[in-house]
Amino acid sequence: MGIQQIEVYHVTLGYKEPFRIAPRASTESHNVIVKIVTDYDVVGWGESSPSQRVTGETAETVIKTLDKIAPKLIGMCPLRIEQDVEVMDSIVEENPAAKAAIDIALHDIFGKTARKPLFMLMGGYRTEVLTDLTLGIKSPKEMAKDAVKAVKKGFKALKVKVGVDPAEDVERIRLIREAVGNNIEIRIDANQGWTPKQAIEVLNKIEKFNIQFAEQPVPAEDIKGLIKVRKNSPIPIMADESVHSPEDALRLIRAEAVDLINIKLMKSGGILKGRKIADIAEAAGIPCMIGCMGESEIGIAAGAHLAAAVKNIQYADLDSDILLKDKLVKKGGTKVKNSMRIFPKQNGLGIKELDQKLLGKPKRIYK
Repeated sequence: MGIQQIEVYHVTLGYKEPFRIAPRASTESHNVIVKIVTDYDVVGWGESSPSQRVTGETAETVIKTLDKIAPKLIGMCPLRIEQDVEVMDSIVEENPAAKAAIDIALHDIFGKTARKPLFMLMGGYRTEVLTDLTLGIKSPKEMAKDAVKAVKKGFKALKVKVGVDPAEDVERIRLIREAVGNNIEIRIDANQGWTPKQAIEVLNKIEKFNIQFAEQPVPAEDIKGLIKVRKNSPIPIMADESVHSPEDALRLIRAEAVDLINIKLMKSGGILKGRKIADIAEAAGIPCMIGCMGESEIGIAAGAHLAAAVKNIQYADLDSDILLKDKLVKKGGTKVKNSMRIFPKQNGLGIKELDQKLLGKPKRIYK
């Protein structure tokens, strides 16, 4: 089996409402979709949802990166994923979100060729995955109302965005906990928004509200600050923006800077290296979460399959497709019922049909 053709599409997907985190607000997600066609007529779908803030990429730079990578993959075996990723890394050192699109499409082909759902081939530890729902930054009272709406929809875990104003952050956590009661898991994410001093103060004040963990409280590059926060926090600390690669994971674990790690396929370069991060973390007794950027149902399905496959990926924040008003996948993908990601019976990622109007015409075709 060989890669015969690679098609690249640029899609713009709107959010249901402006989604605000500590650094900025977003109204739409600019993603790049990859379709890999093999000489056996097996087709794989992949997605890149780049973030200039996190990985330094945009949809435009992703396409430019694929201009370098894709031609070199034509004729290679799509099932030899480790080798294919090695070739990508030899051509371009960075640009993980661009590589993720190829990696995800290759894994889709792997599942379809083996005629099994992808998660079953990669370990099959779970058959469904509990995801949280993220509450973007608004006033504390508005976020409490959003929390109640989410719980009424069946969500059992909430990820609360913080990191703008420490005093207001304490208030929003207080009101949300009062609104949803004690049986709902609450996780917080500061998106690098606090100083170490602010983080320590806030985390000690909100400990009484039973917070599951705190994600990326300080800037990604401030490892000393992360270590300080972890040592002085009553709440477990999760690294997100600080960990892109397996090497990053090993570095932070050795520094004793984290209690947990958030794996995102757009940061790691796809499923293969995301799995390696989870394995390194497991060896050190560090649980992982699978997160997302602004992916459609394609990227979310990839993350969900990895989370279901691997025991050490104990948490999931796979909700970007829920927050988007535009639905790229018409049939297939993972659905959400009572906070659980449910897998289709289809092989590979389980993507059956895309909205051709949203997908549009390919920006690139490599043969």
